[in-house]
Amino acid sequence: MNFLRQLRGELRKLFARPRSFMGYGVFVAMEALILTVYKFGRGQEYMRDLIERNGYSFATYFSSLSITFMIMTLSMFLLGSVFFALVAGDIVAKETEDGNLRLVMARPVSRLRLLLVKYAAILIYTFTFVFFVGITGYLMAVAAMGIDGGLFVMEPKMKIFAVFPSWTEGAGRLAVGAAGIALSMVTLSSLAFMFSCFKIKPAAATIITLALLFVDMILQNFPFFRPYEECFVTWRMSCWLFLMENQISWPKILESYAFLFGLNATLFLIGFTSFRLRDFKT
Repeated sequence: MNFLRQLRGELRKLFARPRSFMGYGVFVAMEALILTVYKFGRGQEYMRDLIERNGYSFATYFSSLSITFMIMTLSMFLLGSVFFALVAGDIVAKETEDGNLRLVMARPVSRLRLLLVKYAAILIYTFTFVFFVGITGYLMAVAAMGIDGGLFVMEPKMKIFAVFPSWTEGAGRLAVGAAGIALSMVTLSSLAFMFSCFKIKPAAATIITLALLFVDMILQNFPFFRPYEECFVTWRMSCWLFLMENQISWPKILESYAFLFGLNATLFLIGFTSFRLRDFKT
C-alpha cells in the first residue's frame, strides 16, 4: 500500500510537468494533419494505388482502422521517441538538479524502492501515451471517414502484409498491435531512465538517448549491415509488427521481446548501480 501511495504521488508529479502532457497535444495536431492529407490530399490516391495493386477493394480497406494503423506506424517511433526520452530522461536527473532528492533521501526509503517507483511511473506513462495516440487517432478517423471497413496492413521493411475484412477482427488486432508498440517503447524509456540516473543534466540524458536510438536506426538501414539487422535494438523494437500478421508467428515475437526485456532489466540495473554509488550530500 505504501508503494502504491508513493506511485500515485510520483504519477501526480510526473503529469504536472509541462513536457509530460505536451506530447499529447502535439500528437493530436499531427493526427489531424495526417488525416487531412489522407482524406483530402494525395494520400488517398496513394492508398488507392497500394490497396488495388494488391488486389483488394479500396472501398473496403480505405477505412478508419487502416488510417489509424498508418498514423501509429509513421509517427510513434520517430516522434513518440522524443517525448519518451524527454520524460524518462527527466524523471531522476531533474530532481537531482533541483535538489529534491536530498530531501527525499532524508526519509526512511531505500534507493532501490525510490527508483522502482519512478520506473513504474515511466512504464505507466509509456503505455498510456501509446494508447492515447491510438484511441484519439481512431476517433478522429471515424469522425472523418466513418466506422465501417476492414484493416489493411502493409510494412515492406519488416515484410508484413495482412488484411482483416471484418471490423471486429481488425479493431482487435489493432489493439493488440498498440500493446506491442507500448512494450517495444519501454526499451526506449528504460534507456533514457538509465541515463537519468547518471550524474548528468536532464537535457544530456535525453540527447544521448535519442542519439543512440537514431545511430542504431541509421546503421541498420545501411545495405552492408542488412545480414545483421536482427542484432539492432530498433529492429527488435519493430517486432510488434509481427502481431499484425494474419497468422501470428509467436516464436519470432517471443524471441524479440525476450531480448528487449533482458535489455530493459540490464539498463535498470546499470542505472540503479550508478544511482546507488552517488553522493547526494555534497
